[in-house]
Amino acid sequence: MISRRTWAEVSVSRLRHNFRTVQDHVGPQATVCAVVKADAYGHGAQGCARALEMEGATWFGVTSTHEGMLLRDAGINGRILVMAGFFRGEEEYIVRNNLTPTIWDWNHIELLEDAAEKLAKDKVAVHLKVDTGMTRLGANMSDVPKLADALRKARHVQVEGFYSHLASAEVVDAASVEQQLERFHQASATILERGLSPQFFHIANSAALTTRPKTWMNFVRPGLALYGYHLPFVSAATGAPDTSHELPVAPVLTWKTRIISLRDVPAGTSIGYSGAYVTPAPARVAVLPIGYADGLNRRLSSRGRVIVRGGYAAMVGNISMDLTAVDVTGMTGVEIGDEVIILGSQGGRSISPWEHANHASTVAYEILCAISKRVPRRFVD
Repeated sequence: MISRRTWAEVSVSRLRHNFRTVQDHVGPQATVCAVVKADAYGHGAQGCARALEMEGATWFGVTSTHEGMLLRDAGINGRILVMAGFFRGEEEYIVRNNLTPTIWDWNHIELLEDAAEKLAKDKVAVHLKVDTGMTRLGANMSDVPKLADALRKARHVQVEGFYSHLASAEVVDAASVEQQLERFHQASATILERGLSPQFFHIANSAALTTRPKTWMNFVRPGLALYGYHLPFVSAATGAPDTSHELPVAPVLTWKTRIISLRDVPAGTSIGYSGAYVTPAPARVAVLPIGYADGLNRRLSSRGRVIVRGGYAAMVGNISMDLTAVDVTGMTGVEIGDEVIILGSQGGRSISPWEHANHASTVAYEILCAISKRVPRRFVD
């Protein structure tokens, strides 16, 4: 039997718990769109979507047409919102696979109208996005009236949803959020006045779910919260952290590997490429079959730590493509084959993506999404 010595375990029960927690929090008046883009933030989109659909999820958020089709290939029957629009040439895949595209441009309307005619599709549901201050995707505020007029006249394209995205929802008192909400309500009034009648209005991401109930409307888009994490909530006025808004969600993913080598070395021994770490005293060094090709951030070199037999062991030397060394000096009973926790908990110890992110000067999103495809995802319990 051939087995990978580095893998990620995804807890189905925790994922389903987190979805229920979010749904209970916003109540039955708001539809929860489970965001599973970027391979479900590194957790495995197809397996996660199946588990979430079993728990009652009826909407899923993805980035691209390709991600949406992967869910359809996995047997997902729910609605799929393609949040980053689509390229010319993808419109027939959108229509044929009953995907719900985000639109913000006249070109989107024309392409979908043509595809609907060709495939004899009466209606194509879309969500119209407006840019309220993120300055990425979405129609400019000044374009909303004319775009609404064009959509009202469209034969096949039907605006089912209207939405935007918040730039700083994790800042609990950010004035910019209030400004974005005001613009969104102005744009919403405009499209209603122009004869459009979307079923869904939405702007709330995971952070807004907990900090601003007035953003929930009737549709919310949790991502990170489904997988058990929060952005660090802070106050703009004081700069102080604010933990009062955190939902009781549980981390879904545990990243594991095994020791493949152990050796005792004297003081003054250099370890790894460039001899970046030199042992200050006699040490016992374990080698793990995990490296940056698996998604382990190289900036954790001689900064990060792992959990071995319920205790912390420091990473020493430069992380290489496939291997990482850790110092297990003084740890009792460590053997080749022992399970090692890269992310997750064991024996009362815990390492979170935020710990990795702090060492690497990034965010937990990147740490999770960077876990590479060669790391198998095993859906457990």
